[in-house]
Amino acid sequence: MEIASARTARPLVSARTAAVWAVLRRELDRHAGRELTVLDVGGGTGGFAVPLAEAGHTVTVVDASPDALAALTRRAADAGVADRVRAVQGDGDALAGLVEPASADLILCHAVLEVVDDPAGVVAAIAAALRPGGAASVLVASRAAAILGRAINGHLRAAAAVAADAEGRAGTRDTLRRRYDAESAAALLGAAGLTVEQTHGVRVLADLLPAAVVEEDPQALLDLEIELSSRPPFRDIASQLHLFARKP
Repeated sequence: MEIASARTARPLVSARTAAVWAVLRRELDRHAGRELTVLDVGGGTGGFAVPLAEAGHTVTVVDASPDALAALTRRAADAGVADRVRAVQGDGDALAGLVEPASADLILCHAVLEVVDDPAGVVAAIAAALRPGGAASVLVASRAAAILGRAINGHLRAAAAVAADAEGRAGTRDTLRRRYDAESAAALLGAAGLTVEQTHGVRVLADLLPAAVVEEDPQALLDLEIELSSRPPFRDIASQLHLFARKP
């Protein structure tokens, strides 16, 4: 599978993003020839937003970091798509007051729900911002991966803490407020009225393999990540879970 920038033909994917881009590409192909209105919640410096703008879509990025948004603006200008990318400062918990209802065809919410105060409120705001038939790409931290990663690295007490904690945290010093499994993430989206169509694992192996293995044959790793991304139990041990949901 090859996904490239329409403007520069440079690759957009690595083993760390391949599964997400594969799903997004199918959604873009579904609307071939149509300019979509995209909202990227927590989109930072534009790793997804700028390529989507290069593909002909208009993208609004909401992020709490002014430095990230400044980098996004520079990146969009360098790519020649400054007119298609808008930066809005704000965090996920304030999303409902930052976007118009029923205004987006596609919403990205990547690595946000594990850090906000009110994940249910953020998902409700995403559902409200989507047009009927619109889709949401949601990426969350995986509880199983956190347990496995800590255990492999010899941190058995921390692994046990993640396993025992209701929110999947490894104590008060954990940088994340919560982690998910496929069922809990799907339930969160379903409660907001979204229908989960696909669930994939992201970084099934990429975070577990030694760097030398990854660097030796990156294409083989990318292909294997795609192959395993939708297959339980491999999907469920991925570092992140990607859920693609639609508003009826």
